[in-house]
Amino acid sequence: MEVPEEKVKIAKPTHDWVRTINVSFAPGPMSAMLEELAENLMERFAALGHKVEPKPTDDTDVLFTTATLGESLSWRKAMLFSARRQFGLKHSPVAYTLMQATPKQFHDWMTHFEQALAKQPQEPQDFQFEGLSPKSHRVLIEQGTRGGPILALQRMLQAQAKCIHVLLVVGEERPERVYHFDLVGAYPASEADDMDAFYTDIVLRVATTASTQEITDHKVLDEPVKRDLWEGLSTPEAMRRAGQELGKRNFFTEMVRIEDLVHVPVVNDSVASQYSEGCFATWDAHLEALIATVTGSARPVDKGNITDDDLAVIVGVRDTGGGAVVRQVDGKRNDAPSSEAVEMMDMDFALPKIEHKTIAGVTAQVPIIRSKLHGHRGVWAYNPELVEYIPLEPPYYHYLVSCATEAQARGIKEAFGRSESLGNPTDPRKAAFTVLPGHGLVVVEKWGAGKAPFQLLWEFMDNGDLVIDPHVPQGPMHYEKESDGRMHLREQGVPL
Repeated sequence: MEVPEEKVKIAKPTHDWVRTINVSFAPGPMSAMLEELAENLMERFAALGHKVEPKPTDDTDVLFTTATLGESLSWRKAMLFSARRQFGLKHSPVAYTLMQATPKQFHDWMTHFEQALAKQPQEPQDFQFEGLSPKSHRVLIEQGTRGGPILALQRMLQAQAKCIHVLLVVGEERPERVYHFDLVGAYPASEADDMDAFYTDIVLRVATTASTQEITDHKVLDEPVKRDLWEGLSTPEAMRRAGQELGKRNFFTEMVRIEDLVHVPVVNDSVASQYSEGCFATWDAHLEALIATVTGSARPVDKGNITDDDLAVIVGVRDTGGGAVVRQVDGKRNDAPSSEAVEMMDMDFALPKIEHKTIAGVTAQVPIIRSKLHGHRGVWAYNPELVEYIPLEPPYYHYLVSCATEAQARGIKEAFGRSESLGNPTDPRKAAFTVLPGHGLVVVEKWGAGKAPFQLLWEFMDNGDLVIDPHVPQGPMHYEKESDGRMHLREQGVPL
């Protein structure tokens, strides 16, 4: 199915920062369809200007392999852990596992999880599978409750394949679609209605992911915050209350612990042993800094019941853009802030500042955004009189990016920089949000007289002015006004 580069047509808007990448294919268990798909996929990479290497080298960005649906692979053989040793590489390329499910197999698995999740209470034996931890039912039930049967299936396949990026190919003799699974639980699909567009779409999704860079190289300033100063601030207590209030409203989902899903002795060398879902931050006028939750990849963090040790002080963004600038606090544990630290701080630079009178009666210049909330949730409806929806640029709905990357931070900054309500301090709308397809949302609030940090947001949730939903759109979406006066979610559905 070789296609000359000049004849490849790209119908969807793409990111202008996507680069050419080096890919290689090291097959595992194969089927006739996977063999043909892999061959066509490598040809399409080449046709779009990427380099296809006959075997992995130190220049390889993405290494494709295969696995069998429902069978557990030993971590010693999984490319995520073995590629460097197996091919003598100096670094580990990003591993992608291709896996085939016939339409019947896919239907049967989805039906199994749908019926198992519907039971009250759920039965652990319905979630016990080859190669998974005895505790895996906890993760699969929580993830399935959050995102439906597709997310439970996704976590099972990732655990069995020992791979974060899984391309599940649904089809018998020819592919019907490919689901793209990742760490945060995305499942967008490449449809095979048009085979040329199908392979191009897969290539562009993979190249987009491989073109992003993490921005977690934070810099710690030499001057820490004195303990007596910290204890005199009202913001840490406000953050603790906000976590409790948001927890009561089920905004945060349970942390995913890898050891509860699958036993992999070397997990810490390849991927964090757990990751938390959601982070939040509010501005402290006295410190002229964001007080934010710390990363959950270093240790478990219960966002609904935080302590001082779960807070970080963000004062800027590094000149390189590769991380945040933070100050530590004397006398407390000082873990790094959440991976979204850069996006939470950087968006302020695209927006105006306002004058705000502090509790001490001092007038200070503060960002127009008071508090910021990032979570793996969606918005089902909102009141346009009080809340503004800000769409991302079009490519973000077709070629998804993920957390802790400069691509996500850039998209969020650009979106909020276009906000009408945030660009105009007198605009009556007090909250604004954007949705990150396949990932979640970012919602912010302006300053409200007599309101505690995040109080406007949780009151909007209580009043139905901002309806948070577990479902996260996986692609193009918009909102339309209905008879209740609210804007309701409309999306281009992902077939399940």
